[in-house]
Amino acid sequence: MCYTFFMIVAFDIGDKRIGVAYSDPAESYAIPSETYFRTGKFSDDVAAVAKIAREAGAQSIVCGLPLYEDGGESPQSEKTRAFAATLERAAGIPVTLSDERNTTRAARGDLIAMGKSVRGDKKKKRVDSLAAAYILEGYLEERRQHMKEVGNQYDDDNVVELIDEEGKTYRYEHILTFAYKGEWYCALAPEGAEEGDEDEGDEVAIYHLVGGEDDEQLETIEDETLLDEVFAEFCNQYEDFEDADEAERLDSDDEE
Repeated sequence: MCYTFFMIVAFDIGDKRIGVAYSDPAESYAIPSETYFRTGKFSDDVAAVAKIAREAGAQSIVCGLPLYEDGGESPQSEKTRAFAATLERAAGIPVTLSDERNTTRAARGDLIAMGKSVRGDKKKKRVDSLAAAYILEGYLEERRQHMKEVGNQYDDDNVVELIDEEGKTYRYEHILTFAYKGEWYCALAPEGAEEGDEDEGDEVAIYHLVGGEDDEQLETIEDETLLDEVFAEFCNQYEDFEDADEAERLDSDDEE
């Protein structure tokens, strides 16, 4: 059996139906897909949704979190949290909750604007899958903004000081902060390293970025397999970053 592999799958979890959407492999936009009709048995529904995520080759899952207009938790929020927590264990894939306020309303509005006159189950399926796509679009945009803010933070002061358990301080230059499988990582090079040294594996230190905005910390990656995966992702993203930077410089030169 041949599957199309996507990076992120999003679910709009309702009591009767669950809308499904996928990101493209580059995680730049959302694609509305099918709608799963719930059986009424919690464990069966979780297993079915977990299977959807695994068969899509998803590396992470986003579930819409229903909230009141003021941002407060609702009874439906508790149901969604319980479903998402069980889903994460069943699928073995990280699950993130994302604010889904106004997504269903926006999906209905878009269907009307597009002149979709279908009714009944077909309309509900389209609304649910489109709502899941809105949830995923919101998550992707939020993540892009976070990456930009983190990058700007390091641009202000590109030198990072790390203190080991013995109190010794090491100074590194920040190369890139990037996401992999729903987690954030920092790639650093020893301060004063010659340009291009970051292409040499032994000149780059990659750390797991943990904690909130006020208490972010860098942790070493003990799992060698994970470290290899993260380093490969860094190489891919750093190459894209360099290409984009070069393209921007060329555009600037053309305007002059």
